[in-house]
Amino acid sequence: MSSIFKFKKFEVDQTGCAMKINTDGVLLGAIVGHAAPIHILDIGTGTGVIALMLAQRYPKAKIDAVEIDDSAAAAAERNCLNTAFSDNITVHHRAIEKYDTDTKYQLIVSNPPYFINDLKSADKRKELARHADEDFFALLLQKVAGMLAEDGLLWLVLPVKQAEKVIVNAVLFKLFPSKIIRVYSDHTKTAFRHIICLGFKSEAILHEDFYIYESQAVYTSQYKAALKDFLLAF
Repeated sequence: MSSIFKFKKFEVDQTGCAMKINTDGVLLGAIVGHAAPIHILDIGTGTGVIALMLAQRYPKAKIDAVEIDDSAAAAAERNCLNTAFSDNITVHHRAIEKYDTDTKYQLIVSNPPYFINDLKSADKRKELARHADEDFFALLLQKVAGMLAEDGLLWLVLPVKQAEKVIVNAVLFKLFPSKIIRVYSDHTKTAFRHIICLGFKSEAILHEDFYIYESQAVYTSQYKAALKDFLLAF
C-alpha cells in the first residue's frame, strides 16, 4: 500500500509517521475557522496535513507547525516543502512546552494525544502520538493561553469525555467554549468525537451535530461539503 495520500492540491507522504492521516485530522482541518487569521499554530502536526489544509484555506496566513517526534517532524517538513504553500509553513521540531515565541496566534489547532491512564501501546512512537500524561491538557491550555491573540481561537478534536474535561479545565485559564461540534459515525450511533472551539470571550455555546455516513460506505452531504476542496473522491 502506498504511503502517499493524495489531496486535490497537495500530497502527504506518511513514511516514518507513527500516526497516519485519519478522519479526526482532516475534519479538524476542514472545520476550524477564524475570520482572518494572520498567524496559525498547529500543535502536534504529525504528517503536516492539518497545516497544509489550513495553508490552502488561509493563503495569507503564516503557519507554525510544532512536532515532537523526529521522523514525523522530518516528514512534515518534506511534505510542506513539496507544495505551493511552502513559503507559508514553518515546521518546528520540538515539544510544545519548549516552543517559545513572541507571536500571538489568531488560530491554534491540535489533534492531540488523548488516551490518559489507558493501556499503553507497545510501539513507543505511536504511544507518544496517541497517549498523554494526566497533566498534559492542563499544560497545553496554559501554553495556549499565553500564545493566543485577544480574538484568537483554539480548536481541538477529542473523544467526548476528554473534551468535556478540557472544557471544564479551560476556565482556569480564562478560556471558554463558543462552539461544540458533536461528530457521529452515522445516525444510529452516539457521538465519538467533539470538535471544540475555545477563546477568551465567554458567550453562549453553539452546538452542532456532524454525521459522516448516510449508510454503510455512503458519505453524508454534510461530510462531502466539508471535504470537497480537499479529497479527490469529492
